[in-house]
Amino acid sequence: MACRPLDWKFIPLVTEKARSADDNSTPSPPEVGFDSLGLSEVMMGALAAAEYHEPSPVQAGIIPHALTGGDLLGQARTGTGKTAAFAIPILERLELVDRSPQPNAIVLVPTRELAVQVRDEIAKLAHGRKTRCVALYGGKPIRSQITQLEKGADIVVGTPGRVLDHLARGTLKLDSLQCVVLDEADRMLDIGFRPDIEKILRRCPKKRQTLLLSATVDKGVERLAKSYMVDPQIMDFSPSSKAADTIEQHYFTVEEMRKFDLLVRLIDREKPEQAIVFCRTKRGTDRVQRKLSKKVKGVDCIHGDMQQPARDRVMRLFRDGKVRILVATDVVGRGIDVTNISHIINYDLPQSSDDYVHRVGRTGRMGREGVAYSFVTPEQGIELTRIEMLINTLLNRDEIEGFQTVAQAAPPQDSGEEDKKDEPKKPAPPGQRPRRRHRRGL
Repeated sequence: MACRPLDWKFIPLVTEKARSADDNSTPSPPEVGFDSLGLSEVMMGALAAAEYHEPSPVQAGIIPHALTGGDLLGQARTGTGKTAAFAIPILERLELVDRSPQPNAIVLVPTRELAVQVRDEIAKLAHGRKTRCVALYGGKPIRSQITQLEKGADIVVGTPGRVLDHLARGTLKLDSLQCVVLDEADRMLDIGFRPDIEKILRRCPKKRQTLLLSATVDKGVERLAKSYMVDPQIMDFSPSSKAADTIEQHYFTVEEMRKFDLLVRLIDREKPEQAIVFCRTKRGTDRVQRKLSKKVKGVDCIHGDMQQPARDRVMRLFRDGKVRILVATDVVGRGIDVTNISHIINYDLPQSSDDYVHRVGRTGRMGREGVAYSFVTPEQGIELTRIEMLINTLLNRDEIEGFQTVAQAAPPQDSGEEDKKDEPKKPAPPGQRPRRRHRRGL
């Protein structure tokens, strides 16, 4: 899809309190209410029912432009109200078009968990309307999704792979599409969805609205925007620091074999309302959850090898507050959007420094305060430095009183062994092999 060259100068729209008075950034616009955004009475009723009283800065910036039908590229970290920022204009504009069994809007997301969350948020904001929203993602029987699509869908939320499956089967048609949303575009590109996204976008009508939302805008995101968007309004809601200033960030220097004991002591000290413990591997996630469940109540885990019904069950319990500590990998951790998460614990440092920003973004959401702790082994000093350079912040070193983060060697016991070394070895009895002494590995 051809488009004119873009002027990639971001319009600073940051209204975070984190920006200090001596910062040279553009001053924040005055706070506005939802009633000043030109929304319908039905939408205002839905916002009241959802107890949304004031728009977040992201919502106040995106909604007015999205209502005009123009393309938009918004850079904003997670937990800033992005979902409502694009869901509200989609629902409002649905009233201006002729309804058909085919969807008028499609939202592409990187993970199954995020697909469910976006669908639920749209359903909440569609209060008082007869709007049909269908979530399409893997791990669920495709037959039930086909049945839902046959009944008609106004909005489809899906992962790129499953959306392509339905397009190939002919069970999903995009001819009536008015709006395409790419949510967490950077994450979709990170996990290899670029070919799938481009196949889907090429099947969409050329005359459409495209909204691209991303926590970071790297060259991959820029290329995608330049190829498939027309003169997009570009808005930057990112704070000056890559990590939210509402989040306290600390680290422990700890040997690998002492990590689990530190985790137990840290949870006991902090008593988090809800926490996510991030591990690098699926096997490590299972192991930490299994051991932690014996020490702490309300622990569960989630990772990519779990069956979808099990993942849905865990997420439902976590959102309901019945699971207090969730052990997770990055793949699904990025799709978790729960407001009450007070603590993030990086049991393993992420493989990428950017992933640190996304992990920490799970807490401190919608202006709430949060705290993040990272376990750093003595060999990972350079990885910690990379993270600090990325976020332009030095993490605070923490310690737990009385806890040794380094494994202590057992003191030698006064058992007379030293004296026995000088004693002559007794020969073995006739017909019996001499006993060998084995050194036990540490």
